[in-house]
Amino acid sequence: MSTDLDLENAVCPVPLPHDERIVLGHGSGGRMSHTLIKKIFRRAFSNPTLDQGDDAANVLIPAGARLAISTDAHVVAPLFFPGGDIGRLAVCGTVNDVSMLGATPLYLTASFILEEGLSMAVLQRVVESMSQAADEAGVQIIAGDTKVVQKGKADGMYISTTGVGYIQDGLSIQGANAVPGDQILVSGTLGDHGIAVLAARGELGFDTAIESDVAPLNHLVAALLASGVRLHVLR
Repeated sequence: MSTDLDLENAVCPVPLPHDERIVLGHGSGGRMSHTLIKKIFRRAFSNPTLDQGDDAANVLIPAGARLAISTDAHVVAPLFFPGGDIGRLAVCGTVNDVSMLGATPLYLTASFILEEGLSMAVLQRVVESMSQAADEAGVQIIAGDTKVVQKGKADGMYISTTGVGYIQDGLSIQGANAVPGDQILVSGTLGDHGIAVLAARGELGFDTAIESDVAPLNHLVAALLASGVRLHVLR
């Protein structure tokens, strides 16, 4: 048997497109990553800053304003639950953290840790939910990253978000301002989100119609500030 190799006429097979499931190659930074970003993320999050395609976003902040910056990692199982999903949770959670300083949130970045084998349809659904939540809050997702881990190393996906906003000059809202005798305003019933997630996991032992109340609160905060109420703590 001849062991000579014919390298001159060797042909490299065209890689499979992998349009239905996430594979490790989608996190490689190569052509598959580029295709994933173009078809899923850029289509949903398109804005002039993100569409520049640079390694960092170049943005404007109002002159004289202070920055409010918050970062968050979002891990939830199942990915979808009554009233929301991990994508909506990621956007609203970070928007709200920035808003708790009385800041006006402007921009988000988002990093995705995807599990090998994740359905593209599931990813598309989560990304579209994020886009809708960002529109609702009036913020733009201006930068991001995607990595893929081996099957069984993540609960489908994890999302990390960072939010940037600005604080008007003269505004001071922070936890250290709390004092005995403060009047407390509650925006809704307590525990809805936790109950909704536990119910989706089947861990309650009973049925409930309660849905998560996950929502961006920045417009509510802006309305409170505009009303003249003396706010000095938000949580």
